[in-house]
Amino acid sequence: MKKRYLFSLVALSVANACQAASYPTPLGPSQTDFGGAGLLQTPTARMAKEGEFSFNYRDNDQYRFYSISVQPMPWLETTVRYTDVRTRKYSNDPSFSGDQTYKDKSFDVKLRLWEEGYWLPEMSVGMRDIGGTGLFDGEYLVATKAWGPFDFTLGMGWGYLGNSGDVRNPFCDASDRFCTRNNEHAATGGTVDLGDSFRGPAAIFGGVEYQTPWQPLRLKLEYEGNDYQGDFAGKLKQDSKFNFGAVYRVTNWADVNMSYERGNTFMAGFTLRTNFNELKPYYAEQSMPVYQPEPQGRELQQDVVANQLSELEDKAGFTAPKIQVKDNTLYMTGTQSKYRYSEDGVVRANIILMNHLPEGVDTLAVTETRYNLPQVTTKTDVSSLRSQLEGYPLGHEQTLQQKRLEPLLPENTDQGYYIEDDRLSFSLSPTLTQSVGGAESFYMYQIGLLGSANLWVTDHLLTSGGVFVNLANNYGRFNYTAPPPDSQLPRVRTHIREYVGNDVYLNDLQANYFQSFGDGIYGQVYGGYLESMFGGVGAEMLYRPLDTDWAVGVNANWVKQRDWDDMMRFADYDVVTGHITGYWKPPFADDVLVALSVGQYLAKDKGATIDLSKRFDSGVVAGVYATFTDVTREEYGEGSFTKGFYISIPLELMTTSPSRSRTRIGWTPLTRDGGQMLSRKYQLYGLTSDRDVRFR
Repeated sequence: MKKRYLFSLVALSVANACQAASYPTPLGPSQTDFGGAGLLQTPTARMAKEGEFSFNYRDNDQYRFYSISVQPMPWLETTVRYTDVRTRKYSNDPSFSGDQTYKDKSFDVKLRLWEEGYWLPEMSVGMRDIGGTGLFDGEYLVATKAWGPFDFTLGMGWGYLGNSGDVRNPFCDASDRFCTRNNEHAATGGTVDLGDSFRGPAAIFGGVEYQTPWQPLRLKLEYEGNDYQGDFAGKLKQDSKFNFGAVYRVTNWADVNMSYERGNTFMAGFTLRTNFNELKPYYAEQSMPVYQPEPQGRELQQDVVANQLSELEDKAGFTAPKIQVKDNTLYMTGTQSKYRYSEDGVVRANIILMNHLPEGVDTLAVTETRYNLPQVTTKTDVSSLRSQLEGYPLGHEQTLQQKRLEPLLPENTDQGYYIEDDRLSFSLSPTLTQSVGGAESFYMYQIGLLGSANLWVTDHLLTSGGVFVNLANNYGRFNYTAPPPDSQLPRVRTHIREYVGNDVYLNDLQANYFQSFGDGIYGQVYGGYLESMFGGVGAEMLYRPLDTDWAVGVNANWVKQRDWDDMMRFADYDVVTGHITGYWKPPFADDVLVALSVGQYLAKDKGATIDLSKRFDSGVVAGVYATFTDVTREEYGEGSFTKGFYISIPLELMTTSPSRSRTRIGWTPLTRDGGQMLSRKYQLYGLTSDRDVRFR
């Protein structure tokens, strides 16, 4: 009997090993109908790879789901979703919203509690529809364990995920208040109310995802805990609690999904994905300067330095470079305008300077500036750099003697050789203004051209302006020409329909005076038409110690609202607005920036804005923000508070040459008047990014 059990165990182990070997490696977690890693209607404990960005679309007879899921951290999944309720109109007033169907906005989050082990399953906890109307709100605890080509999931859900109520809520044993749940949906939406979390009926859900021998195809079987008796789309018939589906990987960036759910409904859709950590720029040939030393004499030779200055622009990316020798130090100063990581430019500049090094120089001091504000000096020991460039003998490698310091400039900066920067510059760029999820149209846009000009009057005084030309827009559908009936705040942003009605207008025209006070202290004063809706005067100060994880800034402004009928004039409304902002990069969260601003906003409401952003290896930055002020939900109106997210993309990912330029795509669920900041054109924290070696 013992031998029989032993042989059975060996046979089972061999069979399992052979079975695992015959199946391809799983393609990683796939997305649910709602967005986020999971099965069909229900989540799993799995997380996508850090940096993954997924756009998901699913469609059935009652709902269309549009969602974006981002994996900012290995243990954190975030999802933003729009749900088109096909069975309901946006409002009961056709003159306001026409035939548009109802659109619901929601935000989901999932946290991994621990990773899968040999015996333990992976475990996660999550919440759906945070800060929305609560049509699909729910919470869950879920565990997932892999066995060969199978990925098994078992979880417990509350709210939308637990409407069946087929098990007793275990939290009822702790308190009776967990036994009931308020299922009334928020009238204005946008609220974050966690008081009903893990309350009310609970249900078990689970399923399995099967990786077939044909790698592009995966199959899903799911048992869900929702009974669909209280759906916003109507009481839906459920013939079966089992759902079946398939995922086909068309290419490494696209999946096609099909499923049969509730025993009577087909669902179909797709997922488009990329990974922000894995995106790479594809440059045309950008050869590194070659180390070919031809030393100069004690004095700089004009023709040699002229060639060096040209190389510093062309091969090291420094605009308006300047070379000067003082005592035994060669100083080079310029604006790094080409390489996103400024140390790439410093490496190239050092090689160019070493090729024609004057006699007696033992130190290189490369100083980076931006908007004529000195940022940082990289000081390098010449003998150490020469040894590195010539190559160390095997086994005698040494560390390069180099350090970053507060800007070092020679006492007499008027001496030396330089290429003068252009005082006057022009640019022409396309612009896109957009909003998603409005009552009049799901997607509203304005496409135009912005022509800009900059003139440096002195080394510190910059004048700049921009003219906007409207090419196309559908903001004519925007119905907020009268004050929003559900808001009691001054109209500082909801006049947008009147502003975009101008086909050509002066977008901004201002003067800025920039000044560096040394030791990481920077300042600016400015005045003019500061943005498309406001003009006035203001000032900003920033303290940003070199290569630290924190900074603090303050700005104060007096502004008047521009007249939307004649944008060269001003309306009657004026306000003093400003904020104190702290910036912090937590040491326990790689490449995460936390910014907290406290002050008074354009509608004279007072409060705070929290902005959390994650920078990925490709340079893409994804962020989310929320503003909470002293106005009540009723005073604010629909949305309850200002929030949104954005993605900032380096343009070099879309071009064939290095670039420090970026483009930003933002999403705000609803533009209202509360919690609105002045859109300042120049902000010192962004202008001093070279002071942080890690964040650019």
